[in-house]
Amino acid sequence: MIPDDKRQAAASAIAAGDVVVYPTETVYGLAADALNPTAVERVFETKGRDRSKPVSMAVPDIETAAEYVHLTERERRFAAEFLPGPVTLVVERRPTVPDVLTAGRDRVGVRIPDHDLSRDLASRAGPITATSANVSGNGSARRVSEVGEQVRETAAVVLDGGETPGGGSTVVDVSAGEIHRRGANAAAVEAWLD
Repeated sequence: MIPDDKRQAAASAIAAGDVVVYPTETVYGLAADALNPTAVERVFETKGRDRSKPVSMAVPDIETAAEYVHLTERERRFAAEFLPGPVTLVVERRPTVPDVLTAGRDRVGVRIPDHDLSRDLASRAGPITATSANVSGNGSARRVSEVGEQVRETAAVVLDGGETPGGGSTVVDVSAGEIHRRGANAAAVEAWLD
C-alpha cells in the first residue's frame, strides 16, 4: 500500500509538469499532466516516442472524462460495460485536450484504469497520460525494477505498487466499430461491437 503522502507527492509533481511512474492493472505507466503540452512533450522525450503516435489519458471516472471529451450515447453504454478496466476508448476530444497528446487528431484515447492507485492519482492530478513506462520499442514493465534507467532517472516520483498483471489495454473506437489494438477483454469488446 502506497502511503497518502507519497501519492500526494506524485500528484504535486504532475501538477508541476514533471513525470511520474505509476502502476496500473496492466503494466507500469508514465504519468504527466495530459492537458499541459510541455509535460506531454516530456513524456515523448522520456520514451523516445514518435510524435506522430498519440498518447492516451487516464481519468478517474466517466463523469470526469465527459469534461474533456464528447461522448455519444453508444460510447457511454460501452463505458458502463467495460470501464473501469483494461480498455482504451477512442473518442472525440474537446478543445482543452492539447494537439501534442493526440498527434493533432480530433480523437483521444481515454482510460479509466481498474486500479485504485491509478484512479486516485488521476483524481488528485487531473487527467494524466496513460502510456507504458518504457522507452519506445522496449518491453513494458510489470515491476519497478523493470522500468528502464532512462525512464526512472527522468521521473520525479516512482510509485512502487508491486508486480502488475501485465498485458495491454484493448484500444477501441466504438463509433467506428473498430478495435485498433487487441489486448485484455478483446473478445468481449468485439462481441459487444457486433
